[in-house]
Amino acid sequence: MSRRIFDPIRWARIFALAAVTVPVTSAAAAPAPSIQGEPPSLSIEKTRLANGLEVILHEDHRTPIVTTNVWYHVGSKDEPSGRNGFAHLFEHLMFQGSKHVPEDAYFRFLERVGATDVNGTTSTDRTNYYETVPKNRLNLALWLESDRMGFLLSHVDELTFTGQRDVVKNERRQNYENAPYGLVVQYIYERLYPVGHPYHFLTIGTPRDLDAASLEDVKSFFRTWYAPNNATLVIAGDFDRTKTLELVEKYFGPIPSGALPARAPVPPVTLAKEVRLDVAAGVELPRVYITWPTPPMFAPGDGDLDLLSHVLSSGKTSRLYKKLVYDLQIAADISASQDSSQLGSTFEIVATAQPGHTAQELLKAIDEELALVRSGGVKSEELARAKTSVLSGLTFSLERTASRADRINLYNQYMGDPRYLAKDLARYEQATASSVQDVARRYLPADKRIVTVVTPEKGAPVAGRLKGGS
Repeated sequence: MSRRIFDPIRWARIFALAAVTVPVTSAAAAPAPSIQGEPPSLSIEKTRLANGLEVILHEDHRTPIVTTNVWYHVGSKDEPSGRNGFAHLFEHLMFQGSKHVPEDAYFRFLERVGATDVNGTTSTDRTNYYETVPKNRLNLALWLESDRMGFLLSHVDELTFTGQRDVVKNERRQNYENAPYGLVVQYIYERLYPVGHPYHFLTIGTPRDLDAASLEDVKSFFRTWYAPNNATLVIAGDFDRTKTLELVEKYFGPIPSGALPARAPVPPVTLAKEVRLDVAAGVELPRVYITWPTPPMFAPGDGDLDLLSHVLSSGKTSRLYKKLVYDLQIAADISASQDSSQLGSTFEIVATAQPGHTAQELLKAIDEELALVRSGGVKSEELARAKTSVLSGLTFSLERTASRADRINLYNQYMGDPRYLAKDLARYEQATASSVQDVARRYLPADKRIVTVVTPEKGAPVAGRLKGGS
């Protein structure tokens, strides 16, 4: 096990300094920031209990706190047909209580000992739960996590189930159904990912499927996926290795493993032509979404597309912001992002029009700028700024123990290697203007994408109503 501690502040300062020293007067004279000396790494030890639970230890004795971070390798992509929203529902149920933890006592127990960063999240690919506690309260965090892993179903009853189902439905109403442009992403995903694809539905769930679910359905989902051999526990911070492993064995060791279903391979999504979606919404301003299917997280091209998104829309000097917002003044806002996931990703550009302008104007200006990137590439100083932004952002995020624990779990699930940090940084550092231009040509073609135009219409739902597609 490596004992060297990665100092995120030191590395972030290196990248920030590189941005300051990059000249902008000459493209040929603008070197990209680079990592000097030995690549950074985190102290990592990985082991496995007899029941299949992966345990990853990251020691850092600089601050007397410890983070526990559990990833269950199940997300909305694993939900059975007609049961969309189960993974997200369990994010809520797992905090309500378990056999030895009374209803709504989970947060109360942790608050009493000064815990921070207590929460859970759900994505298409995984569900995670985490808390940061003072080092002398690690046993409490481990006991709570083990009790809900092993004994949740001893507590969940019809009242708890229906109550949390209503909470999830209300969350959907608040964030999607009653939010401006809120359902547009659903229409895009339903068109991009065909019926039967694991990403066809949003993680939040659908009211129809949630209403149709029974308590037994929910229990069956838990028994299938919430087993120790489908989970990884990361412990990061100031702890004693030997005592911690003894606690992990004590609390998690007796939990029996489960029989995990086989996951069928999923072919990559492609588009044979441009698809147009027409959405009417009770909003003030038109908006355009341009969406392409792109490579999965950490696959070749993923990092370059991430850098390209920064070149296009990160900061007021970025290409699309400068052209549409500052020069032409036709856009109120614009963003570009590479949204990476396990089975495939999406590159998406979203622009909202200024009053008096149309989505078609936005699309035309965006297409002109993308054509310039495909034909002429990006300037070396643009790439340098993008690298600095990505690399410093990643390293600064690792200042917190909780962020490091989550990043380790991310590397472990997606790459099978919790020590992937140096390689993650290197994929950005090694990108070139040529490789960024290549992904723009290859993955962002003008004739194979989804273009979604949102038009203001009185009486239409504020979240949007799909009028048609072609």
